[in-house]
Amino acid sequence: MGGRVLSVASECVPLVKTGGLADVVGALPSALAATGWEMKVLLPAYRTLRAQAANWPVVWQEADLWGGPGRVLAGDVEGVPILLLDAPHHYDRDGGPYSSPTAEHPDNAVRFAALSWVAAGIAREGLDGWKPDVLHAHDWQAGFAPAYLAYHGNGGVKSVLTVHNIAFQGWAPAHMLGVLRLPGHAFHPEALEYYGGISSLKAGLVTSDWITTVSPTYAAELMRPEFGMGLQGVIAARGPVVSGILNGVDTGIWDPAAEEPAFGPKSMAGKAAARAALCAEFALDVPGPLAIVVSRLTDQKGIDLLPAVVPDFILGGGGLIVLGSGDPGLEAAVRNLAARFPGRVAVRIGYDEAMSHRLFAGADAVLVPSRFEPCGLTQMYGLRYGTLPVVSLVGGLADTVIGASPAALAAGVATGVTFHPVDAMAFGRAMAQLLDLYRQPKLWAKLRTNAMAQPVGWEASAAAYASLYERLTA
Repeated sequence: MGGRVLSVASECVPLVKTGGLADVVGALPSALAATGWEMKVLLPAYRTLRAQAANWPVVWQEADLWGGPGRVLAGDVEGVPILLLDAPHHYDRDGGPYSSPTAEHPDNAVRFAALSWVAAGIAREGLDGWKPDVLHAHDWQAGFAPAYLAYHGNGGVKSVLTVHNIAFQGWAPAHMLGVLRLPGHAFHPEALEYYGGISSLKAGLVTSDWITTVSPTYAAELMRPEFGMGLQGVIAARGPVVSGILNGVDTGIWDPAAEEPAFGPKSMAGKAAARAALCAEFALDVPGPLAIVVSRLTDQKGIDLLPAVVPDFILGGGGLIVLGSGDPGLEAAVRNLAARFPGRVAVRIGYDEAMSHRLFAGADAVLVPSRFEPCGLTQMYGLRYGTLPVVSLVGGLADTVIGASPAALAAGVATGVTFHPVDAMAFGRAMAQLLDLYRQPKLWAKLRTNAMAQPVGWEASAAAYASLYERLTA
């Protein structure tokens, strides 16, 4: 069938990225094209993007965007149709999308309301003969877009809101309701009011035609207080129109056959060579499984559990390389592990894309002990590279990794190691199981082959989004 979708977000690879949201927004247009759905992506024209779009044509103008005019520029970046909202008073600033080098921008509420306002206008009226059937908003930054359609007319357009991480909710004080062009009659708990203020994410949740999250398990978790972060009742009330669609990874970029040395499920010699090169690069001598952590170093990611479980893992013959940055205390904790276990633990603070590829190519296992994980891409990179994931049973981790339980091992379908609850005792037992599996070469080889056979690309996810759009517009 097919149709047209306007995707509105604050990030999109390869233009701007602070996290996994950008990967999803950038991958969807190409993935959907095969299903017959055409998607354009609307983004803010941050300072770094304005120069790239200097010669793009103007396709939309808005006279009043909270303190100044705005215009929309149209172009194409690596095959993705891009619309940039050029409003210098909001986006031509030092720093990242959400903050200056020293602090969060104090006017983020109106900065992203402007993005949502223009998205709703384009969706409602169309653009140079192109009118979307669906407006697809991503996270709090685009949460007001479905609300503006609901309260100012939708022009026959359906709306979808995807929650990538419910921890970020876009809060504003109640006195801004009128400033944000939202109706006073909707300021009550069943609509826009949120703990005495306004949340752009809640606004999207209560007004969109459909809500998706980035994994089925996360969709269910968000209806529970331990995961919903204050919005669990809102999501539970809208339960019939909430679903989870797993993210995918770019299998062209993350491809063991394209690494140096290359390898694949039928010939793993290249992985062995990559492991030897990795140990040489980090001056490690690891007789057992070599594990990696590639992550933001935060409590949410379970990094605080490492000091309790790594010593026994090292004692059993294992080794660990950590790549990431984040909480200074956790950076110090992993550095301390490297100091305690020279030759077995190495740490690199920061992020390095090329090094990340070398880590996944050469390691035996990847550790993802997250306390919550909407979807997660790290475990999918691990599956793709035969680097067995050790994951907590939350969110997308639970949906993508088949734990090595007795039943899964007997059926020959296991792809990694899983644990629950998310604490040091359960994580430690999972690491002990990893050591035990590694000592059984035939079983280890089977797990690795299973992992590499898992479909982690965008095909199934794109088909699920296309099916959703078709149901909404039927």
